[in-house]
Amino acid sequence: MTPSPFPGLDLLATAVLLLDEDLNVVYANLAAENLFELSQKHLVGHSAASLFVDPAELLKAIDKSRTDNATYIEHDLFLTTGAQLALHLMASVTPIEYKVARILLEFQKIDQQLKIAREERLMDQSQANRALIRNLAHEIRNPLGGIRGAAQLLERELGAKHLLEYTQVIMKEADRLRSLLDRLLTPNRPPHFSEVNIHEVLERVRSLILAEFPEGIAVSREYDTSLPVFIGDKEQLIQAVLNIARNAAQAMQGKGRLVFRTRIARQVTIAKKRYKLAISMQIIDNGPGISEAIRDRIFDPLVSGREGGHGVGLTLAQTFVNQHHGVIECASRPGMTTFTVLLPLTESY
Repeated sequence: MTPSPFPGLDLLATAVLLLDEDLNVVYANLAAENLFELSQKHLVGHSAASLFVDPAELLKAIDKSRTDNATYIEHDLFLTTGAQLALHLMASVTPIEYKVARILLEFQKIDQQLKIAREERLMDQSQANRALIRNLAHEIRNPLGGIRGAAQLLERELGAKHLLEYTQVIMKEADRLRSLLDRLLTPNRPPHFSEVNIHEVLERVRSLILAEFPEGIAVSREYDTSLPVFIGDKEQLIQAVLNIARNAAQAMQGKGRLVFRTRIARQVTIAKKRYKLAISMQIIDNGPGISEAIRDRIFDPLVSGREGGHGVGLTLAQTFVNQHHGVIECASRPGMTTFTVLLPLTESY
């Protein structure tokens, strides 16, 4: 094997390209090969501009660095390779004088950093939402009970039967609001951990969905049967997955296809904590997708993309998964929405 002309750079975890005076690649380290999914053969000897579909921002950064003769950092760079691999990067451009190399480019993916920040924000927001909901629910319950009680007393005093319809409306609406409050307060019970097989959870949800939507919903399974049991609250997880799957079925108006998929995920970071292994559980539908207007707020309480929806199901699902130190991620476009539930595998909670 030919020794590397820049052995020190081979050890870096960040992707490095060295360019000559004409901006042709004279060296690419292993991390660069992995990042761009291109071999040395397809990198070295080619111009930096030819590697990407949209090199204008990168070339502008290189020009800025050369003009100032100083390192220039582009914190928000989007590049697409010729193979249509889309990358969101931070790029550092440094002028150098070493052998034939004149420009050192260093790239770091920032998707992971954004993902960690988003997860941390979601968890903080989830805790704040739970506190707000708990306080609000307790404040509403007492006057709501008084309203229902007054309606009952009024019903006994009314002689005309046609007037009883109005008291029935009051009581039914009071009961509906109390039911909603009970659902909002449900997550406050502590989880009861025991050994759980994730496929038993999914099979239970599958049977419930097929019973609720017997005509138009098809549910297919893509399970990794080698997944181990883990420690969790089975009932909470069933409710979390059911809320996601039911939302999907309702978004498809009871006609469409759901896919339940399980895999093992390795080296997962959730809220700045690293886990060697996690269970990845996906619920995929072929519905219309989530409106862009609410996509970033779907886990907030009382946010719903469906007319008549309460906007509680996904809030509860995220809360239950958070109590397992996990997270729910969502990717959506017309024709495909994927909810990914990540549950870290640890010895105990």
